[in-house]
Amino acid sequence: MPQASDIRIPLDVPPGERERYRENYRRITHNTGKLMLFAGDQKIEHLNDDFAGEGIHPDDADPEHLFRIANKGRIGVFATQLGLLARYGGDYPDVPYLVKLNSKTNLIKTAQSDPASSELYHVRQVVDLRDESGLSILGVGYTVYLGSEYEPLMLYQAAQAVYQAHRHGLITVLWMYPRGSAVKDERDPHLVAGAAGVAAAIGSDFVKVNPPKIEGVADAALLQEAVAAAGRTGVVCSGGSQVSVPEFLQQLHDQIHIGGAVGNATGRNIHQRSLDEAVRFCNAISAITLDGASVGDAMSIYGGG
Repeated sequence: MPQASDIRIPLDVPPGERERYRENYRRITHNTGKLMLFAGDQKIEHLNDDFAGEGIHPDDADPEHLFRIANKGRIGVFATQLGLLARYGGDYPDVPYLVKLNSKTNLIKTAQSDPASSELYHVRQVVDLRDESGLSILGVGYTVYLGSEYEPLMLYQAAQAVYQAHRHGLITVLWMYPRGSAVKDERDPHLVAGAAGVAAAIGSDFVKVNPPKIEGVADAALLQEAVAAAGRTGVVCSGGSQVSVPEFLQQLHDQIHIGGAVGNATGRNIHQRSLDEAVRFCNAISAITLDGASVGDAMSIYGGG
């Protein structure tokens, strides 16, 4: 288990905020250096596609379902937009939060126009909410679509967000997705590694990437190049669309133990289930991510053992 002295505090964190940064890092990783991020930013990203329909539990229709899961499940941090946090956070003051600074809908497809996702909120507004509400807001997140013609704007905003967040002792996670007309294969391992390296160059604490594939086939070993490129920036993988529980847990275990990832960022695979099942799944994911549990042990936790 990492000690306080083991946490590398970036030099852009001022002396007066170093202890807050250290404590936030310890809390967001449960003192392990690993991250279990519960992603709840899809209300904008995917509109209602992820919250109602075939195979989605009726519990997921209510936005509060996300907060109930985050409150009952064992997570590192719950990522959502500031507006939802302002509406529901007061009822769930013990949840660790990360505010997603930018978001866009999925209505305009890449074939129509390169993706652009400008910030909705500034770090200063997040800090104001943290200080005025007393909520456990530990970090901020931002998505960059590398290869988009709007890449310069997103890179600038992401870099400013990382710098300003560190000035206030907050942890940062960058969603880094190669996407746009210039990108031929979003999951190319070399390109995913390059995206992870960009997050490191911007100074982010963690980077979320889509698991790389070759000819449509994922292999945890393909992550190793991205982990090396990221250096001291921790690599976490997105959970993607819903798959079977054993398959998901095996993929996660391999991403960590073969690929070298330090965790996961999972949304749909968790919240599209009933509250009880979602909480059990959270706890199974956290067992692998935070405790180094085997897939068998995690399945036992998921099954209620």
